[in-house]
Amino acid sequence: MKPWSTGWRLALRFGLAVVIAVMFLFPIYWLAAISLKSPEEIFAYPPVWLPEKPNFSSYITLFRDGDAWAVWNSLVTAGISTVLAMIFGTLAAYAIVRYRTGGDHLAIWIISQRMIPPICVAFPIFLLYVSLGLIDTYTGLIALYTAFNLPYVIWMMRGYILDIPVDLEQSAMVDGLSRLAVIRKVVLPMVKGGFFATAVFTFIFAWNDFLFALILTRSEVVTYPVQVTGYFGSQSTFWSKIGAMSMLGVLPMMIVVGTMQRFIVRGMSMGAVKG
Repeated sequence: MKPWSTGWRLALRFGLAVVIAVMFLFPIYWLAAISLKSPEEIFAYPPVWLPEKPNFSSYITLFRDGDAWAVWNSLVTAGISTVLAMIFGTLAAYAIVRYRTGGDHLAIWIISQRMIPPICVAFPIFLLYVSLGLIDTYTGLIALYTAFNLPYVIWMMRGYILDIPVDLEQSAMVDGLSRLAVIRKVVLPMVKGGFFATAVFTFIFAWNDFLFALILTRSEVVTYPVQVTGYFGSQSTFWSKIGAMSMLGVLPMMIVVGTMQRFIVRGMSMGAVKG
């Protein structure tokens, strides 16, 4: 009976995994189907699960009208802000861990800043950006996303660096490495999984931002989340454009997460088991 019980458990786990995968992937499939359907098929009842003749006119319209540039704007702002946040955040976390900068409570204070609801500071930031001329600019969004993601990066990287034995760094410095060389050649390789996992989540936070992108952009640097909401109207809703733009916005995230999947799993499990 034991082999049979083992087989049933494996079958149950596999079936449960398939059900969960279908639940998470179905919205993506439905968006893709909507983007390829004709208006009649979109509003058909019962629902049309597969479009008879895939229609790519929505994608052509997005590129022709320039709406697809919103995805590029999100890539630029989220990508550059993630790189900057990871560089400055890692250096700050290293200083907090190795030099005890700010004492025992600075790290707690830093992460507490991330807990502030963004809407509380939206209006002051808007007034500041108006006075500085940073409305509707890449610089404005990149600087803001970097500042808002720094507490998260510092807190996460601090935890990973704490797990590195200080003796390894001291030995490297005895061999002639500078402090920056130690960070580059000793610390970063040892926290590589956590580093990339933190970078992926930082990128996702910046990519998904809607509030600040809505307030601080007008026409030149409109991001993907803001662009999608423009297709919802009081009189009509452009469902095919919504589906097409959503697919254009989902693809970069799927590529990033798929590429960094092993680092995400490794980073999330670092420090979870102590031997």
